[in-house]
This record gives sequence, structure tokens and C-alpha cells, in this order.
Amino acid sequence: MTLNVLSFPDMQREDSHFVRVCRTESSRAKLGSCAKESIHSEANFAGIVGQSSALRQVLHLVEMVATSDATVLLLGETGTGKELIARAIHERSRRQKEFLTLNCAAIPSLLFESELFGHERGAFTGAYIQKPGRLELADHGTLFLDEVGDMPLEVQPKLLRTLQERTYERVGSARTKSVDVRLVAATNRDLKEMMTERQFRTDLYYRLNVFPIRIPPLRERPEDISLLVKHFTQKYAARMGKRINAVPSATMQKLERLSWPGNVRELENLVERSVILTSGNTLAVSLPDKLDGAIDAAKAVGNFEEQKKIVNILKETKGRVSGPDGYVGGAGDGARSHHRANGRASYSGQLWRLPVSGLSKNTSVDREDGS
Repeated sequence: MTLNVLSFPDMQREDSHFVRVCRTESSRAKLGSCAKESIHSEANFAGIVGQSSALRQVLHLVEMVATSDATVLLLGETGTGKELIARAIHERSRRQKEFLTLNCAAIPSLLFESELFGHERGAFTGAYIQKPGRLELADHGTLFLDEVGDMPLEVQPKLLRTLQERTYERVGSARTKSVDVRLVAATNRDLKEMMTERQFRTDLYYRLNVFPIRIPPLRERPEDISLLVKHFTQKYAARMGKRINAVPSATMQKLERLSWPGNVRELENLVERSVILTSGNTLAVSLPDKLDGAIDAAKAVGNFEEQKKIVNILKETKGRVSGPDGYVGGAGDGARSHHRANGRASYSGQLWRLPVSGLSKNTSVDREDGS
């Protein structure tokens, strides 16, 4: 029986804005052969992989707004790649300084003002030295405020003033300093609902919402999944010193039907786990029983261990299931009792029926009935 797989030829770098990626449907449908699909190359949009119309629209907006100094608000679910889009905006801007990130959800509220604006020595208990804030460090560059919906309410009016007047004061200082910084903010929360609940300032929202860009979730661009699987497979296989060049086409089709609540990050985690579990050249993906269910890593490892045990036993018995030297006859007593207890094998007359999904194409099984 021939297993339909998608093979992964090495992606060649090109100087043009696009790398041509081809795909055919056959017993081995090869990416990189003849279909005229395109994907932005890493040289132009580092780390952003895809060719769907939804992603193309986002990248088109990035190109349009990058050369301006307008504040950008990135909206999207968790794991959609908002930081990658923010970096792409910075790389295409006229800003020559650094791209700095501040995760608003990771900073305690009592320290947030100091982290953003900086502080003077002795401004508060423990402030033994003067410290510049992220705004100052990002001067003439770009500051990315991730999870801006988690910014403490008491700090929001101070950020609003900075955006309006391009000035700020360090904590514990009366000296006003000027700053020239491009601000890109991102959130996975509904800021309008937060404004209704008085958890986010209305005036700050409209100051941030100059140029909003919605990042589509992965379920809205399923045509990008095969390219993402290829990208992540090559990435993690190279890190682990493995060579994986194919994935079963049936597996790819199921991946394209999953809802992916964790979006690209969830897909990347699945591929990384699959690369770890893969011992051959074909990616072994453990999929959930339900399309919207969680993937159990422990169960996946267990399945591979069971298959490995069966293959090892059949190798020891030279592929024989019955007879004095076979799996039933005594050579595999310990493993046979284990599989019987766990429902992994069944016995009928002189024939043990074993799961054969773990067998390689070079392993044969002798049967008493001659079949």
C-alpha cells in the first residue's frame, strides 16, 4: 500500500520579494514542484510564513503604514504573530534605532511606571541607581507595547500625555524630557468592552487606534497551514539534527480542518513535539480524537512506545507470530501478557492479531493461515 505524503524539498532563497512554492496532488505531492503559490521570503518578512489572501492584506497594510510615524494598534487572538508584525513595521520604517518590547501583562502595577518612564536615584525604596525607562531607550526607534489592555489604569493618562506632547518625566524627577518614539501596541482583548467597564481609558484608546490592523486567526487562513508545517518542521529538524522531508497527506488535511484556538503558536508547538517523536524521514503527528480537542503529549508518547515494543519483538522473532520461535510460542511471553492485559493484542486459535501501524515496510509477519 502506498502512503500519500507531502514532501519537503529544501526552500531556496531568492532575491525577489517572493519565493515560489509548488504543490502537486499525487502519491507523493511535492511542495516546490509546479503550483504557482507564493510566500513572502524571510529576507523580506522575517518569520512570517503564508500565502493566503488574509495574510497578504495584513502585509499590504504593513507596507503602507511602515514609512509613516503613525501609532499602530494590532488586534488579534493569542498566538497569531502580533510581535512579528510589529517588527516588520519597524524594519520597514525610517527608524534607525532599536525595536524594544514591553509586555504590559508581565510588569507588576507598582513597577510599571518606573519601567516605562524610568526613575531617579532615591525615587522610591530600592531605587539605588538612576534608571532610564523603555521610552527613553527607544528614542528614535520603536516601542512595542504588548498586551496593552493589561496596562494599569493609573498609568494610562501619563502615556496619553506622552503620545500627545512627546514628553515625559522620570519617576522622582521634575524635569520634562522630550522623546521621539514610534509606538506600536497590541492586544488580544476587546478594548471597547473594557472601556464600557471602565477598565481602559476612552481617550487613550482613540489615541492608540490611529491605524488598527486585525491579525486573522489561523482558522481563517487554512491554506497557510501546509506552509507553516513545512517551515516549523525544517526549523526544528535542523535544531535536532534530523532530516524530515515528508508528512502524510491525510494528516495534513486533518490539520487544515482543526480550529486551532492557540493559532500559529499552537501549531508550532505540535510540530516541535512531532519532530521530537519522529524517528524516520516522515513526520509522525499525533492528532486529537476530536477536531476541537486537546492533543495529549503523554498519550502520543505512549502510542509510539507500544509500536516500538511490537516492532522490536517481531524483529527478535524474525517476523514470526506463531510457532515455537514466534511471538505466541514463547519468545514474546512478557510482552504478550502486557499487550493482552492492555487490550493491545487478541488471540484466536493459533493466530495473534497485532496492531501493525508501527511496523516498517521491511517487517513481515508470518501467519498460520498462510495469508
